[in-house]
Amino acid sequence: MTISTTPRTPRMNAGNATAAQRAGWRGWAALVVLMLPVLLVSVDNTVLSFALPEIALDLGPSSAEQLWIIDAYPLVLASLLVTMGALGDRFGRRRMLLIGATGFGVVSVLAAFAPTAGLLIAARAGMGVFGAMLMPSTLSLLRSIFTDRDQRRLAIAIWAAGFSAGAALGPIVGGVLLEHFAWGSVFLMSVPVLLPLLVLAPILVPESRDPRPGRIDPVSIVLSLAALVPVVYAIKELAVHGPGGPAVPLFVVGIAFGALFVRRQLRSETPMLDMALFRRGSFSGAIVVNLLSVIALVGFLFFVAQHLQLIAGLSPLQAGLALVPGLVAMIAAGLLVVPLSRRFSARVIVPAGLTVSVIAYVVIAVTAGGGQVLALTLAFVALGIGIGMAETVSNELILSSAPPEKAGAASAVSETAYELGAVLGTAVLGGLLTALYRANLVLPDGVPAEVASASRETLAGAIAASAALDPALGAQLREAAARAFDAGVGVTALIGAGLIVVAALVAATTLERSAPASEH
Repeated sequence: MTISTTPRTPRMNAGNATAAQRAGWRGWAALVVLMLPVLLVSVDNTVLSFALPEIALDLGPSSAEQLWIIDAYPLVLASLLVTMGALGDRFGRRRMLLIGATGFGVVSVLAAFAPTAGLLIAARAGMGVFGAMLMPSTLSLLRSIFTDRDQRRLAIAIWAAGFSAGAALGPIVGGVLLEHFAWGSVFLMSVPVLLPLLVLAPILVPESRDPRPGRIDPVSIVLSLAALVPVVYAIKELAVHGPGGPAVPLFVVGIAFGALFVRRQLRSETPMLDMALFRRGSFSGAIVVNLLSVIALVGFLFFVAQHLQLIAGLSPLQAGLALVPGLVAMIAAGLLVVPLSRRFSARVIVPAGLTVSVIAYVVIAVTAGGGQVLALTLAFVALGIGIGMAETVSNELILSSAPPEKAGAASAVSETAYELGAVLGTAVLGGLLTALYRANLVLPDGVPAEVASASRETLAGAIAASAALDPALGAQLREAAARAFDAGVGVTALIGAGLIVVAALVAATTLERSAPASEH
């Protein structure tokens, strides 16, 4: 959409456009501004794990507090995305973006100087609140800025590439910062990223909102939180404690409140989330493809990162660099799929891309027990090609399938699928791998009981415990742990391949049948 070049940015309601117009330079400049929070949030998802050892030494958190330092942010973020997306539709998506950026920056500074683990956990939860305002706003604003579908598809590809670039930069940025500064630096880096956003967004990014938002429904907001908080927390509990803990009751509670939320939306004249969206095959199918793709990606990174560091002996920075070619491939595939999507339907492009990703998991399954760094790197390249193509197409379909005035809520559903996919990737594939590792581990004779207990917990526990043993016995323990881990990887990789095949089948049966025409 061509935007006035006068200093005062006009307010633009998403439902006003009668014809799609191509965005000028100002629209692309707005995209650059919107990429700042995308990069920040994606870097933040990976950089904190590198700072956790220093945080543990400085603040002395308990094991439970260490988990909450990591989990508080994604738990709150995933639970609030739908609510914040709907509020953005009502009050203005740019306004929500600016409030989220301001709050995220302030709370990040508080986190950087937190004197206790409890205050750091509280700050991380606060970052989740404001982070939930950022992400749906960035994607939904693309819907109103780029009304021409070809341009919007390219903008979304760049948006998705920002997520991948942030994931690639996370380990590298974390390694550089922690080598020269204290752990608080991983939080302070948000300030120089968000300041340009606060200055430039009011100038370059037009406001957009639902012209007929209806009334605020506090009951729906409470029901959505009551549904998502238990479900997300249950997934994390499943990963840590298995099905024997509180995971199952939490799932039941979440599903019950979810049913009440859906029932209320169906009966409301102005629902917070229009459930009719899910009756559109392209919308619901794209959500499922998005979810399964992220599960496969995060699960792959879970065990490949451990193999590279604990078995291949790479440092965290070296392991991150080994994965960069795959992330570059993901970015390139997401951009190259844009011209292809003008000629071929989503039902062809997405399954074709995901077929390449299946090859990655098959390579891992075949080479389990002897996977070299080069083989793992090439496998991640193959995975990245398919996931990059699928994410670009699915996110564009999600936005295009929803009415422009509901872009915030649609974006929030997409983001929620992404966050749930991230935690499910760790919980399902990571939990399965941990169980298989324990089942396959055969400890050598002579290992003390306390070392045996630590070795049965995780591969990292076995590697760390082996240092306290006689060199020969320690080498035997490391070899046994590596064999057990890679044996588990072989089975888990086949499960991952199966998930991608399901995603490809969903895409082939639900997404658009023909290549979309440009909206000129």
